[in-house]
Amino acid sequence: MMWRLVLSGLAMLSGCALLPSTTAPVARPANFETSAFALNGRISIQHLGKRQSAGLHWKHLARSDEILLLTPLGQTAARVYRDDTKATLDDGSRHYQDADAEALMQQVLGWHLPLNGLHYWVLGKADPEVPAQIERAANGQISVLRQDGWEVRYLRYADSKPGDMTQCAQSAGCAGNVSEADSLPTRLQLSNGDMQLQLLIDEWDWGPQ
Repeated sequence: MMWRLVLSGLAMLSGCALLPSTTAPVARPANFETSAFALNGRISIQHLGKRQSAGLHWKHLARSDEILLLTPLGQTAARVYRDDTKATLDDGSRHYQDADAEALMQQVLGWHLPLNGLHYWVLGKADPEVPAQIERAANGQISVLRQDGWEVRYLRYADSKPGDMTQCAQSAGCAGNVSEADSLPTRLQLSNGDMQLQLLIDEWDWGPQ
């Protein structure tokens, strides 16, 4: 399928895809729990001995999500959409539909983003409706979050000082992270069984239409 060829190629063409972002620090809005957002970033997937990577554009609204997986030239390799009634996935040549977006991604792509919790996790928060185990750094920021079968490690926040990411990667508790209380994560590692995802967030847009 087209997406397999594109994403496999991305792993070779974008060797610098997971370098730290240089964008300015950003913070959560006061009403982050109900805020719509869009983010641009990059994602790397390691699953069943295979590694893939892609650019990522995600628009999260109150009742829908749209995710675009992008080539190095910014072209859409796959589009995932979900709302209250359905989930769809288009890979450029085929159209798929299911009731559940995560199941659809797993079926077509061979991996999935945990969308039900991820829109909280990328904001540096746990889903308040689901039991969670949380480890925090000395400044109160979440360093490790275990929720809904996933382990989320926060490797960097937006206003971390130079060198913090290295310290954090070498410490299970991420004690080197010195972000402010409302700073947003910029690098996360998510694990579930033999699936591991790394997500870099480059920029945010609050209140997209």
